[in-house]
Amino acid sequence: MAQDPAQRSPHRGALSNPDGRYAEHRRETVDDGWWQAPEEPLRTTVEVDASRRVISYNASPDIPFDRAVNPYRGCEHGCLYCYARPSHAWLGLSPGLDFETRLFYKPDAATQLARELAAPGYRPAPLALGSNTDPYQPLERRLGLTRAVLEVLHDWRHPAFITTKSALVLRDLERLAAMARENLIAVRVSLATLDAELARRLEPRAASPTRRLATIEALAEAGVPVGVLVSPVIPGLTDVDLERILARAAEAGARMACSQLIRLPHELKDLFQEWLQAHYPDRAAKVLDLIRQCRGGRLNDPRFGHRHSGSGPIAALIAQRFALAARRAGLGTDGGAWHLDSRRFSPPGRPIQRSLFEAPT
Repeated sequence: MAQDPAQRSPHRGALSNPDGRYAEHRRETVDDGWWQAPEEPLRTTVEVDASRRVISYNASPDIPFDRAVNPYRGCEHGCLYCYARPSHAWLGLSPGLDFETRLFYKPDAATQLARELAAPGYRPAPLALGSNTDPYQPLERRLGLTRAVLEVLHDWRHPAFITTKSALVLRDLERLAAMARENLIAVRVSLATLDAELARRLEPRAASPTRRLATIEALAEAGVPVGVLVSPVIPGLTDVDLERILARAAEAGARMACSQLIRLPHELKDLFQEWLQAHYPDRAAKVLDLIRQCRGGRLNDPRFGHRHSGSGPIAALIAQRFALAARRAGLGTDGGAWHLDSRRFSPPGRPIQRSLFEAPT
């Protein structure tokens, strides 16, 4: 009897491991009728990322920052919808199961960061920590790279904001609170759904929705500016929770809110369709049709200005619902760079240079 695809990897997000778009050869699984030994349980492997730079820059008008640090490549959370999955193809690996089991880390991330911040021509601006993969994914508990990066940022008074869906961020609560007192840090907790069962299938190794709300509450109580990122909004699947997420996050202490419509670039289109057919076959066609209505008839629209918000009447309705619900909850929606303070930046050995017109503090 053929195995139910949804049961092949119950603790992983992707159901398969398709070849990346840069692969030299293509592999295809064929049932030829011969007996095959049961598949071995998936093991997570960790390798060194030897990148020479740790700060990545972008010029996208769709996101409110121009620089980021990602201590890890790949993410054990296994979120099926993750727009970063196709980046694993650059490593010659699959955006499917490889993305959540073949992980890479930058052992000298903090040292590299210090070196780049100390460059004579560097000009500070809020830095995103974890824009591609979660800086507090399970591997961080053992390696502590995000903690080391935060230490450099704090010591050098460099502003940053964190995006995570992990309660592990509370491990660094004392440092985050100290940075918050100097207006150097803000945290966004990502929350796509309040449905625990849907979250377990969609984000198999991430914190539960309840724990994420508790994380927002703990951060707020410690004085850390915290917001909620309702992402991804999947029409016909997660959008039903949009208003409730914003209301619950505000009750927990969130001050800001933003949202992103689901993006399905490159290999992610096929991975998402496979997952949807396996887990929710009764509504798969409807969900895909609604996404296409938001993406000009396709499953992905890579154009600047449309990637996160979409276009058409369905996308406009979701945007209106978000704006109204955020306003009712008292949540700001102009997160931008969180208005963090870049003027305090001071690498060790370099005095703080203030404007002649700046009042002393």
